[in-house]
Amino acid sequence: MDMLWSGWGDPAKAAPLPETVVGLLRDLLGVKPRTAGPVALEDIAVPEPGLEPAARQALSAAVGGEEHVRTDAETRIRHTRGKSTPDLLRIRDGEVDDIPAAVVLPAGHDDVLAVLRACAEHGLPVVPFGGGTSVVGGLAPSRRGPFVALDLRRMDQLLALDPVSRTATLQPGLRAPQAEALLAEHGYTLGHFPQSYEWASIGGFAAARSSGQASAGYGRFDEMVLGLTLATPEGTIDTGRAPRSAAGPDLRQLVLGSEGAFGVITSVTVRIRPVPERCVYEGWRFDSFEAGAAALRRLAQDGPRPTVLRLSDETETLIGLAQPDAIGAADAGQQSAGCMAIAGYEGTEEDTSYRRQRAAAVLRECGGTPLGEDPGQRWAHGRYSAPYLRDSLLDAGAFVETLETATFWSRVPELYAAVRDALTATLTEAGTPPLIMCHISHVYDNGASLYFTVVSAQGDEPVAHWERAKHAANEAILAAGGTITHHHGVGTDHRDWYVREAGPLGIEALRAVKRRLDPAGLLNPGVLLPLD
Repeated sequence: MDMLWSGWGDPAKAAPLPETVVGLLRDLLGVKPRTAGPVALEDIAVPEPGLEPAARQALSAAVGGEEHVRTDAETRIRHTRGKSTPDLLRIRDGEVDDIPAAVVLPAGHDDVLAVLRACAEHGLPVVPFGGGTSVVGGLAPSRRGPFVALDLRRMDQLLALDPVSRTATLQPGLRAPQAEALLAEHGYTLGHFPQSYEWASIGGFAAARSSGQASAGYGRFDEMVLGLTLATPEGTIDTGRAPRSAAGPDLRQLVLGSEGAFGVITSVTVRIRPVPERCVYEGWRFDSFEAGAAALRRLAQDGPRPTVLRLSDETETLIGLAQPDAIGAADAGQQSAGCMAIAGYEGTEEDTSYRRQRAAAVLRECGGTPLGEDPGQRWAHGRYSAPYLRDSLLDAGAFVETLETATFWSRVPELYAAVRDALTATLTEAGTPPLIMCHISHVYDNGASLYFTVVSAQGDEPVAHWERAKHAANEAILAAGGTITHHHGVGTDHRDWYVREAGPLGIEALRAVKRRLDPAGLLNPGVLLPLD
């Protein structure tokens, strides 16, 4: 099943906003209903592919036949850009100026190598395409002209499973639910459940350094990767002979987060865990975001660490976004005062009970009030629903977008205030004063991530308004000592700030790597690194 071309996920799961929410948007933010819906897919004016016959023939030969090189309008539209709010607003208006010339579907590593050689021969840029869930311009190359979207969906196998070492080797086109189902047949789980879980791919997780909602217990995806294979126009790189090694710099870390700019990930070997015997999630209330953050830091540093640990600020708690599927429900605001934390525990019966009991003592000592399992279960039930809510808000005339960052614990208050202030000032000046919500979504011994959700009226130029606001937020992040992205990736949206974060010499080192692996500069041009 394909994603909704003009929105997120499964169209059957979309639902209109409750009237109470529509009224709140109107009264609080001045949101006005949209006068028209998205343009119909069949009405989008799609340019001709622009592929030379020789190039098409070479691509067909590389993947075993014409049926695996698609140039029809609908397939190309579905592979245009990603799923950020600006992406959706543009596609809903029928803007396809950066549509791929062709969508190519390889079946394995050798096919990918052949496609890259064919594209190098004919000067065609290549954009790897997994689940299509990028929200930072990771699927929008800067170079104009015909390019190929390399859809990895046919590469969807569990290649190997080692129960002794507890490792699995997966192909990159596996979507996360497929991967979990294949592992579950053997009694294992990857434990990686980001908000994009239903649609994102294994290759995308590695390419963007994804972080799942249970990262406190299972770790980030880049921490799970023990080995990988990379196809480049110049050949193959294989990494990961052992879980750890002192044999020079770890080339895995060069590939993880490279976003298709250095090559195409064709397999990933990851650590796996037994399917948990028990999963329990519960809610806690804190008087303030500061108090809740202190409690999360205590658990992250001194333990016992829950599998899931997150904290919504006062605004997000009041609105109910801590439990997205409860937005507009009659009881959504009954626990509205203060801040909502979610703590989840997964594992054996004994381990889960032990950690839950000891963590509860710490949370109480830090001022937390237990709210029972109901808030936790509602969070778990709605953990993937926020993107669908975003679509409903867009339909109602609101603008909603997210951004995230991370920093050390000592800098969290400054970073939190700086980003909120930058977004508020810029959007208010544009005539669309925002509602800004935030939560701590991932915790570490030394710091945490901050995930912001911004809602405002769309106004006359929503994309331009957001670009100015995002620019201001990015500047505030760097000034406050945060990283430009914690788990969304760099793409084109964060690229210029990533250049400043990495520094001139660091960027030149990465450019040297790209020149060696991709001499013609055809791999996802302008993503991660600026064009030469």
